[in-house]
Amino acid sequence: MNGLFHFRPHHFLCALGFQGKGYSDDFTANMAQIVAVLRGPDGGNTLLEVTHQADHICAPCPHRRGVSCDKATRIAGLDQRHAAALRLKDGDRISWAEAQRRIRAHVPRGALAQLCKGCQWRDLGLCDAALNKLHEST
Repeated sequence: MNGLFHFRPHHFLCALGFQGKGYSDDFTANMAQIVAVLRGPDGGNTLLEVTHQADHICAPCPHRRGVSCDKATRIAGLDQRHAAALRLKDGDRISWAEAQRRIRAHVPRGALAQLCKGCQWRDLGLCDAALNKLHEST
């Protein structure tokens, strides 16, 4: 699994903070494979194409309904906020390295409380910890 991945805007930060938890075993295994590519030796060069529909991460999600989601309203809000913060438009193609640069530049520490409002995973603190680590790496 490598090459071009389709990513919903909110999945850029989900991938950054992923620590092996997910909606189902299939979802978690799929996301782990994608994140392993991104965190691999050439992961920074991996291309990500922005989409506001189901993406590669959503593929095995039990909430997926075709190209949508049974949580579409909440997910659309997450995607809109993340797209605005990261300056992403539908169809944009950026590398994982560029995505991390944009996160560093446009998502300050503490911003996830508003940016990720409504996300059930936020309370675990994994994304906040990953964001802090990213900011410390500069």
